[in-house]
Amino acid sequence: MTEKTTKSYDFLFSVAPMLDWTDRHCRMFHRLMTRRGRLYTEMLTTGAILHGDRRRLLAFDGREHPVALQLGGSDPRDLAASAKIGEDFGYDEINLNVGCPSDRVKEGRFGACLMAEPALVAACVEAMKAAVRIPVTVKCRIGIDDQDPEAALDALARAVVAAGADALIVHARKAWLSGLSPKENRDIPPLDYDRVYRLKAAMPGVAVIINGGIGSLAEAKQHLLHVDGVMLGRAAYQEPWRLLGVDYELFGETSPCATMKDVFEAVMPYVERELAAGTRLHAITRHFVGAFHGVPGARAFRRHLAEHGVKAGAGVDVLRDAVALVGERSPAAVAA
Repeated sequence: MTEKTTKSYDFLFSVAPMLDWTDRHCRMFHRLMTRRGRLYTEMLTTGAILHGDRRRLLAFDGREHPVALQLGGSDPRDLAASAKIGEDFGYDEINLNVGCPSDRVKEGRFGACLMAEPALVAACVEAMKAAVRIPVTVKCRIGIDDQDPEAALDALARAVVAAGADALIVHARKAWLSGLSPKENRDIPPLDYDRVYRLKAAMPGVAVIINGGIGSLAEAKQHLLHVDGVMLGRAAYQEPWRLLGVDYELFGETSPCATMKDVFEAVMPYVERELAAGTRLHAITRHFVGAFHGVPGARAFRRHLAEHGVKAGAGVDVLRDAVALVGERSPAAVAA
């Protein structure tokens, strides 16, 4: 395998790993809107990878590159073994989750609770770096619970960078492990973008990517004045048409598809192949509901998929008929 090098430019734009959302069908859909954006899997635990159905969990379409595998775990040996498996499957990056605040994650001693154990996170990074030749990155919060974000983020960042981490992706909020649900942790703790900017200023040689509450490419451009990359989460998933502008606005290149209708024309062969392989139509089309937000016919599009896409044996014609209900006005124009 050819040795890979990582530059901060490689992380200029990415779509966040999101549980129950960024599966392989979602990523393939997103890839048709941006060639350059980096895509991430849902978080997969080391236990699932080491003991589960690896092909079902890890297989992806080669057109998804660049695509990163996000791991959840805290045992350095298990993480190293899982990272090597991910590399062998062809992933371009291994990312360690140090930001998820769910109870299940906390009980398993991984995710955001690891913000309190920077030495352990560093040991995990060091073990993964020794096992693979692709980049190893860390996604974290600015702190948890009563931690001081200045000290907590600095301690974690310096520990993992010393261990060899290739980049830091920082969700610019605290995670409150006591008192807030995972959903509340996505909105209630206040955003502190300046804290991430200060981290970058203090570590100029480290690739720092900012995440959390970023809703548009215009906002992304403002953040890029201070950090190396921007990661969009819910804005990319719930309003995927925003991704149509990524390659042109951020990379100065043409987009693979000019409109959402072009995207759907391009995705049809993929849907047909997946259906032939036994995938249910709804497993794919559930990621499409926000595609035409603000466009005439968007509600009819969603309703048609909701009513007909869930039926056993639903075929690609259901999707074609749904798209035909939508007008021609671009959602980007509606939002402008």
